[in-house]
Amino acid sequence: MLADTLTIVDNRTGKKYEVPIRYGTYPKYGAAIPTSELRKIKVSDDDFGLLSYDPGYTNTESCRSAITFIDGEKGILRYRGYSIEELAEKSSFLEVAYLILNGELPAHSQLNDWNHNITHHTLIHENIKKFMEGFHHDAHPMGILISTVAALSTFYPKASQIGDGELRQKQIQRLIAKMPTIAAFAYRHRFGLPYSYPDNDLSYTGNFLSMLFKMTEVKYEPNPILERAMDVLFILHADHEQNCSTSAMRGVGSSLPDPYVCVAAAAAALYGPLHGGANEQVLRMLREIGSKDNVPEYIKRVKAGEFRLMGFGHRVYKNYDPRARILREMAPKVFEVTGKNPLLDIAIDLERVALEDDYFVERKLYPNVDFYSGIIYQAMGFPVEVFPVLFAIPRTVGWLSQWQEFLEDPDRRIARPRQLYTGSDARGYIPIDKRK
Repeated sequence: MLADTLTIVDNRTGKKYEVPIRYGTYPKYGAAIPTSELRKIKVSDDDFGLLSYDPGYTNTESCRSAITFIDGEKGILRYRGYSIEELAEKSSFLEVAYLILNGELPAHSQLNDWNHNITHHTLIHENIKKFMEGFHHDAHPMGILISTVAALSTFYPKASQIGDGELRQKQIQRLIAKMPTIAAFAYRHRFGLPYSYPDNDLSYTGNFLSMLFKMTEVKYEPNPILERAMDVLFILHADHEQNCSTSAMRGVGSSLPDPYVCVAAAAAALYGPLHGGANEQVLRMLREIGSKDNVPEYIKRVKAGEFRLMGFGHRVYKNYDPRARILREMAPKVFEVTGKNPLLDIAIDLERVALEDDYFVERKLYPNVDFYSGIIYQAMGFPVEVFPVLFAIPRTVGWLSQWQEFLEDPDRRIARPRQLYTGSDARGYIPIDKRK
């Protein structure tokens, strides 16, 4: 009779071990073994037992989660069961934020209350503004954002009471509301512009565009196409399962600090060029190519191993990234307003040539979300150093949702990975005059 177990034979000792197999919601969505069971596999009583060795956690499940589902082989991304395509077409960002945090799409009254609560937390304390003014004039906006979010911890000392559900929800709303304000102030600081305060009459993304780009006009009126494009971009970046920054959020959160320092840690992980800065690398690549005529030669050099093709391939997706497809279709609408980004023609031709080449098809290297997001952000007037900040704003929703889920998980533990020690064995101390 078949059983949901795995039989392991230790060829060192000849012993057999039965290890239970745990499934997700559906068996086809993956199964795992509790790696603690491997500790039972020993050569002798004083043996520590087996550990799993998995740098980068490429095949290790660190948690159970009901938030985001990805099927990388089929190019599927869902939030709480809803396809990313349908949400991007029909929802606002704040509606999706409610879904991710609460598990269900809001009713009309719930959405109105949620929008009101977020909108009326957008202002930041004047002392935070003074804190930001202390940064050098050319400080990187992401560095300002990370530091300022961490500093919020000192303004809301009750945030450390993470066991209080009501207080926890207040901090979640504050963070989602204040991230665009801090990001916009960091942007204005970088370019020596006066800060533009939030406008509660505008939508979440409309208000963000106002705080970024308002100059001397009494009332900023965001272009509805760009406002909607920003909403879609935020929806696409809201969560993406257990990526580097989300793992940082859960890892830091496992020691139970307040959510402000947790989000600052997650944002720091996002800062790196392999995560939040990846779309900047795409723009640099397209500029280096320079012309559609140079695409074949560039592809040839990639295949020769001279460098990687930026914006192609993904740790999870082995098919076309669904977010990239949405942005590819949205880009022309944005360019009707902003004017066409000359890099788009190079990008489209590069994508066409790569997807017709067996080298890339066999390796399942398809465009990812970074391939098109950077081109759109640049067309909207954002400098490349602001790209990771634009990523951090919507991803705050995912980070907080993952953090909240972790706190409510009965299996939660403080993060403490093991290591495979490769250093020296015990040895005696050598006096300094006898060392060589």
